[in-house]
Amino acid sequence: MSRSASEALLYTWYGDDFTGSTDVLEALAVHDVPAVLFTDPPDEPALAGFAHCRAIGIAGESRSRSPQWMDEHLPKVFAAMRSLGAPVNHYKVCSTFDSAPHTGSIGRAMELGAQAFASAWIPILAAAPHLGRFVLFSNLFAQARDGIYRIDRHPTMSRHPVTPMDEADLRLHLARQTSLPIGSVDLPALRSGGGEERLRAVREAGARAIVFDGLDEETLRKSAALLWAEASAQPVFAVGSSGLTYGLLRLWQSLEGIRSAENLASPPAVDHLLVLSGSCSPVTAGQIQAAQRKGFRAWCVRPETTMAPQAEKALKELARGGSVVLYTALGIPDRAGAYGVEQSHALGELLRELLLRSGVRRLVIAGGDTASHAVRRLGAKALTFAAPLTPGAPLCRLHVPGSALDGLEVVLKGGQIGPEDFLVRVRDGR
Repeated sequence: MSRSASEALLYTWYGDDFTGSTDVLEALAVHDVPAVLFTDPPDEPALAGFAHCRAIGIAGESRSRSPQWMDEHLPKVFAAMRSLGAPVNHYKVCSTFDSAPHTGSIGRAMELGAQAFASAWIPILAAAPHLGRFVLFSNLFAQARDGIYRIDRHPTMSRHPVTPMDEADLRLHLARQTSLPIGSVDLPALRSGGGEERLRAVREAGARAIVFDGLDEETLRKSAALLWAEASAQPVFAVGSSGLTYGLLRLWQSLEGIRSAENLASPPAVDHLLVLSGSCSPVTAGQIQAAQRKGFRAWCVRPETTMAPQAEKALKELARGGSVVLYTALGIPDRAGAYGVEQSHALGELLRELLLRSGVRRLVIAGGDTASHAVRRLGAKALTFAAPLTPGAPLCRLHVPGSALDGLEVVLKGGQIGPEDFLVRVRDGR
C-alpha cells in the first residue's frame, strides 16, 4: 500500500487492554491524525479500507494474560506492526502501570518487543499528566479523588485485586518482570536540556530499558523528541501510557504540520444507555451510584452464578426506555473475588444477548479486562473515534460487518477514569 509523504504512516500501537487502546485513538483524533483501531492484526483487505489513516492500532488483552500467553501471541502482533513500517511502535499500557510477573508482565512484553524490532534500547514513558499521572525520579504518582498519591500508596491501585502496585519506582517494579538492565532519564536532565547527554550515558552504561520522567507537556515533548531522533535511523519500539502519544503529537505539531482538530462536537443524547461494569474501582462505584440517583436502574451480576434473572430485568427496563447498569462490584470491599478471563467471557456473552434483543445503540463498558474480552464477544473488527466525552474515554464506533451491531456506539472506560456524573453525561451527550 503506497502512501505519499503527507500520508506516511507515523505510528502504530498495541494496547494491552481495549480501554487503553481507545485512549490513544482519542488522542490522535483530537489532533486530527486519522487513525483506526483493529481488534486483531489487520490483513491487506482490512488495511485497504483505512488507507487514509496515519496511525494504526491493535487492541489487545495482554494485561490480563500470562507470560506464556504473551510468548504465543505477541510475536505475531509485533511482526505485523513492524511490517507496516512506522517509525514509532508503541506497546501501550495503563498509566498506573499495574502489572506483575505472572499477569500482564510489561517486562516480558519488553523482551519480546526488543526481539521483534531488534531494539538496542526501549524507551519507557509512563507519565500522563492529562490523566493525573506523573513520574519523578522514576517513581510513579497517580491522582485519586482526594489528591495525588505515590502509586504504592494509592487507595485503589495499591489494592488492585489482581496486580496490586506495591512498588512506586518503575525501575524496581519492572526488574521483577525482566532481566533487561534498566536506567533512567530524570526530570532535571530533561528540563536543563541535558536529556540527550543523559540518555547517551545510561545507554553506554548498559541500560536496555530506560524510564523517562514526566511532569508536564513540555517534558513529554522533550522525551518524545529523543525517541523521534532515534526513529529516523530505525523503527523504535517503546512502552508507555498515552502520555507517550501526547508527547509525540506535540512534537509532530512542529515537525509534521499536525494540528489540533477543530469543532469536535459532543455526541447527541440517546433515549437509553446500557452499562456493563466489571470494574472494582471506587471511582466507577461512585459513577454507578450517581447514575442511580438520576434514574438509572442497576443490578449486580455474578459471572459464577446464573445471570438470567438480571438480564430479564434489564431487558424490561430497556424496553420501556430506561437506562441500565449491570455491575460485578461496587468498589473493592464489595467484591468476593477477582474475576478472570472466563468470567469476562461470560459477561461478554450476556452483553451480546442484551444488545441484540434490546436494540440499544449506545453502550459503556467499564474495566479494562472486561472491555477487552467483552468487545471480542461482540465480533467487532475495528473501532474508530466518534466524539469526545472525557479524557481517556471517548465515544467510539464499532465496525462489525454484516451484523446488527455494526455502527454501535461504545465507550470503553478504565476504572479510574471520568467524573462522578460520567454515565449520565454519556447518555445525555455532554
